[in-house]
Amino acid sequence: SASIFTCRIRGLMTTSSFSLCFDVERRQRPTCDQCGKTFTTASHLKRHQRIHTGERPYECDHLCRKTFLTLSYLKKHQHIHTGERPYECDQCGKTYITASDLKKHQRIHTGERPYDCDQCGKTFLSASDLKKHQRIHTGERPYECDQCEKTFITASDLNKHKRIHTGERPYECDQCEKTYITASELRKHQRIHTGERPYDCDQCGKTFTLAWKLKRHKHIHTGERPYYCDQCGKMFTRMGGLKVHQRIHTGERPYECDQCGKTFTQMGGLKYHQRIHTGERPYDCDQCGKTYKFLSALRTHCCVHPSKLMYPCGRCTKIFWSSSSYKRHQQTHIGENPNQCEDKHQTESCVLLSSEYRSVF
Repeated sequence: SASIFTCRIRGLMTTSSFSLCFDVERRQRPTCDQCGKTFTTASHLKRHQRIHTGERPYECDHLCRKTFLTLSYLKKHQHIHTGERPYECDQCGKTYITASDLKKHQRIHTGERPYDCDQCGKTFLSASDLKKHQRIHTGERPYECDQCEKTFITASDLNKHKRIHTGERPYECDQCEKTYITASELRKHQRIHTGERPYDCDQCGKTFTLAWKLKRHKHIHTGERPYYCDQCGKMFTRMGGLKVHQRIHTGERPYECDQCGKTFTQMGGLKYHQRIHTGERPYDCDQCGKTYKFLSALRTHCCVHPSKLMYPCGRCTKIFWSSSSYKRHQQTHIGENPNQCEDKHQTESCVLLSSEYRSVF
């Protein structure tokens, strides 16, 4: 028969001395009185409790004055200022601040995604990415802003949000000195200067600066219109298009002119209207110098100059002033019916805006 082991501390009996010892050890671990999480050492518990207290005792001595929970996090952060990236990928040469960042990156080349969600089956490169994702299912948002009480899934999201209140914009473009709240926003902006367009469509070859712009563009080829109005069933390629459309049903006009109180369904409508008050005429004819409040008015005017070469699209109402712009535009009509603009919502938005622009006169 199997041996029976009795715990001298709690009086429990088990057939496994290992499980008995493990149970005792687990129950004697330091425990957080806020969330019940247990730790192997008191120092680990102390570090964890800073999440609840908000204490961040390690401060960067550079211009950003960013604070951290642990000394190791501070040291990793300081590599941003020194430019040191000691870990290099042997596949593509990309460098990283930490060994763990490099290891996670290398999974892009190997295709390994070892962490999977037991709720939806989605897989992830790292355990931390999985943990953040799971909060979508649990609804957990443990990080709260002490200024406006808005909550966030990750500490980094909270820190970025706080800069809205402080006005801090620590990332500056070395080309034009424009500043940004996050490093990722700066990287995206810098593509304007470098001309980099890393996301290309495998259907027509069109390139984009941002991944979400490529994803939105692909709806042209697939015909997918994933956003639909639950009031009338109308479908849209963009969430923004749906939101603007729904204001027809709700009567919402959230953009108000501070000069005369007139309201608009779209920010663009308000901006155009405000030119009545400011007198701004940003569109000028390069033939005679005449200026206009609206681009559409300039285009109409340009027809009086016979020497001005125009490139009208045969499939929609758009007109282009350069052959290169015209050719790029034609790519958006690939696989479409004649006389159909590449983005139905865009046409609908133009119609909505046009009615608002007419109303300003």
